[in-house]
Amino acid sequence: MNLRSLVVRTLTGVIYVLLLVGCTTYSPVSAFFFFAIVAAATLWEFGTLMNNHVGAKMPRPINAMAGVVLVAAIWLSAIASPQTAQMFSLYGLLLLYIIVSALYRRSQQPLKDWALCFASQVYIALPFALLPLLSIVYDAGTGALAYNWIYPLALFIFLWVNDTFAYLCGCSLQRYIPYKLFPRISPGKSWIGSIGGGLFTLLAAIVIWWLDNGQWSMVNGQSSMPLLRWLGFALVVIVFGTWGDLVESLIKRQLGIKDSGHILPGHGGMLDRFDSALLVIPASVIYFILT
Repeated sequence: MNLRSLVVRTLTGVIYVLLLVGCTTYSPVSAFFFFAIVAAATLWEFGTLMNNHVGAKMPRPINAMAGVVLVAAIWLSAIASPQTAQMFSLYGLLLLYIIVSALYRRSQQPLKDWALCFASQVYIALPFALLPLLSIVYDAGTGALAYNWIYPLALFIFLWVNDTFAYLCGCSLQRYIPYKLFPRISPGKSWIGSIGGGLFTLLAAIVIWWLDNGQWSMVNGQSSMPLLRWLGFALVVIVFGTWGDLVESLIKRQLGIKDSGHILPGHGGMLDRFDSALLVIPASVIYFILT
């Protein structure tokens, strides 16, 4: 990697992190708009890949719009908004349009188009729509709903720590412990890298618990989550984040491509950037519901 590529990659990464952290922590409105835009862009990218590589004719604008509406519907539902029913009705209407439009677009393989559209709604749109279930909580003190950005932000911090230290540990130690994690799908991933990334992620959970038990809890007005639950949260991110990365690698291997897109210079596409989160978010929601 030359100096120019390194600078571009670094700047892209910094801007991405600043936008995600800033929008997530500023307000629920800024968080909604950020993740709605991310969902739309990722759905559009997925549609482009399927149309270009598997001969599909996914209606990308309507599919992306449906994803945004689903995100809006669940975010509104989380705050008990009276507009929730209308948004879910609009979402259903858009899904009906996707089905009926195949008659007029003269789709040669309508079942493939429908299957890919509906799969993308579950695989991409639904995870981003579920984020408010981590961030909008009931405040027992006031009896009102409150926005708590700590949990969704921690989720992405865990992902970044896991990815970074899995790479560093893999590069440093793979020569001594050369066992591959999943060579059929991703030959570059090693067990030692995954273990190293996981250990540092658990350490990050301890640090965030300590911060949440002090400064963050005072700023946010919320009581701290127990350490054991933080460690469980981190473990969910470690396991499902790795699976999420492997799932996207499986898709790219089948399509015969290296990157899902080029919208993020030096980082590939939206799927490349959010692949782990697509499985981690619903898994984390389930974890918090069950614990």
